[in-house]
Amino acid sequence: MESIGVLLPIPMNTYLEQELEKRFNLFKLWKVPQKTQFIKDHADSIRAVIGNASSGADAELIDALPKLEILASFSVGLDRVDLKKCREKGIRVTNTPDVLTEDVADLAIGLMLAVLRRLCECDRYVRSGNWKDGDYKLTTKCSGKSIGIVGLGRIGSAIAKRAEAFGCKISYFSKSEKTHTNYKYYSNIMDLATNCEVLFISCSLTEETRHIVNREVINAIGPKGILINIGRGPHIEEQELVSALMEGRLGGAGLDVFEKEPEVPEQLFELENVVLAPHVGSDTVETCQAMADLVIRNLEAYFQNKPLLTPVV
Repeated sequence: MESIGVLLPIPMNTYLEQELEKRFNLFKLWKVPQKTQFIKDHADSIRAVIGNASSGADAELIDALPKLEILASFSVGLDRVDLKKCREKGIRVTNTPDVLTEDVADLAIGLMLAVLRRLCECDRYVRSGNWKDGDYKLTTKCSGKSIGIVGLGRIGSAIAKRAEAFGCKISYFSKSEKTHTNYKYYSNIMDLATNCEVLFISCSLTEETRHIVNREVINAIGPKGILINIGRGPHIEEQELVSALMEGRLGGAGLDVFEKEPEVPEQLFELENVVLAPHVGSDTVETCQAMADLVIRNLEAYFQNKPLLTPVV
């Protein structure tokens, strides 16, 4: 398989790069000054593309690679991939479900704790020496909160399981009611937001879920409510979120994702009721290695004419 051309558009993971180079002819696009010309020059050699949450394959790239056969995503979300175009051209698509579920759910709960208990602000309070002048102010209890989850898939279910350990009451909104759970189901996000104290966003990003959290939903969560987003940045109307936080219409937010990463609204930097993370939901050594292994195994399976491990298309 050493002659098979694999395109890696951006740096993703050192271990992944090393394993790809052992098996394939790896093209590291970010190291090339004239990217468009490079793709044109190597169009007949590239049979696979590696994607992730920041980079995938749009219609333009797919059309530019006539020999492309498979896109293997180093992520679960596929919002950077033109799935319709892939289906039309018979291009296979894989992702990395399950292996990152636990880490993302862990971070979601961590963000909730950090916002409610003001952990980041407490850390700064101690480091600055302010503790010598008096105790830090009281924060908000986490246990027993009513939790709303938008998207009760793998990650949403893992968040719910963890929240149950805190004695939280779980409810959710999704495209349809789940038969495998006794959690309360809401058929629309407004009712869910109105009836929870902490709202988690853990659904896939589609045209239907883009900006699913708008001004009305944020107002429904309210000045005592918390919003946690470990899905995708465009799930939320970001400027509406910023306005609500600054005006006190929303109690707080824990955000691992943003609308135009790595750009983050600077107004959020000074707000003590907001905890920010640089899209690190699955970024542990253990999980990134497992994700990389799954990408490699899917590519090997495809080029050896074996069944894909995690096919999407």
